[in-house]
Amino acid sequence: MLTVIAVIIGLFFAMNIGASGAAASMGIAYGSGVVKKRLALLLCGITVFLGAWLGGGEVVKTIGSGIVPTSTFTIPIALIVLASAALSLLLANIFGIPLSTSEVAVGSVVGAGVVYQSVFVSKLVWIMFFWLLTPVAAFFIAILASYLLKNKWLKKWMEASRAVPFLSALVVFMGLFEAFSAGMNNVANAVGPLVGAGILSTGNGIFWGGLFVAFGALLLGQRVLETNGKKITALRLEEGCVISGTGATIVTMASVFGIPVPLTQITTSSIIGIGFAKHGRAVLKKDIVIQMLTVWIVSPVLSMVLSYTLIQVIIEHNFYPIIAMAGMLISVIGVLSLMKRQKPVITVHQEVAKD
Repeated sequence: MLTVIAVIIGLFFAMNIGASGAAASMGIAYGSGVVKKRLALLLCGITVFLGAWLGGGEVVKTIGSGIVPTSTFTIPIALIVLASAALSLLLANIFGIPLSTSEVAVGSVVGAGVVYQSVFVSKLVWIMFFWLLTPVAAFFIAILASYLLKNKWLKKWMEASRAVPFLSALVVFMGLFEAFSAGMNNVANAVGPLVGAGILSTGNGIFWGGLFVAFGALLLGQRVLETNGKKITALRLEEGCVISGTGATIVTMASVFGIPVPLTQITTSSIIGIGFAKHGRAVLKKDIVIQMLTVWIVSPVLSMVLSYTLIQVIIEHNFYPIIAMAGMLISVIGVLSLMKRQKPVITVHQEVAKD
């Protein structure tokens, strides 16, 4: 029964990953009117599955056995790890904090490793280094690309009517590339613990995880696609290509090395880089930086504390960590209250769209 429940939670988690993350990859192509909504979701579903199936193995190995040894992952622990990640996302939605699924998944695994003192610290530090490096790299790559796009000959060509079909095709290709990279990197968040516990083989985990991420994009991705499409319509096609291409390239490279990275933060950093090149320091608002740092810190810590507490209470019958959990919730509420006292946060897309 526990095995069935763990698989159900993992696959349900995969569907939510597909709905929230993978579907957003086609937002630029849909928002600019290049493709219709149903076609965008269909292309996204197919491509995200191919990304998981063809290239998701290394990140699955990292989540399943690279952060903690496979001996840590019993079936009950895998169930708790997945439940902690899902519950973290639920709490985040309630409190209005956008969390990274990759960081949540890693945090949950680390929570289990802390209980049994089995965390591979060097691997964890390496992953956290990538969490810092990749958004910074995306920011500077986007700035460089924006300056290249200002070349007068290139700008003149892009303004010509004959460039529109090429740019339209390119923005769709970059969206599919981004969906492919999301499949490579994000499927492990849902099935890595199942593979680590021996519930699924790596091949089966990648197949079923990729399939349900694709289902999530197809069946539940309409709202995310609509939201992202409307927010980014102020961006030009060539800028959309830079954003999608930068994020997809970085995430694909990280996936090859088995590093789970936050695609959302990488994409956000690319958008900020575009805005910086156009408007200078005005786009680097304090509230945006605070929001990104909050996501980076809260995502793994919240899921880690949840995982640690649930394992201690349910498996080890130690109720003292509940005190730590209460302290964590109080801290989160405190951070949110401080943020709400500041002026309302202006979305990154709005900042970029301002002149």
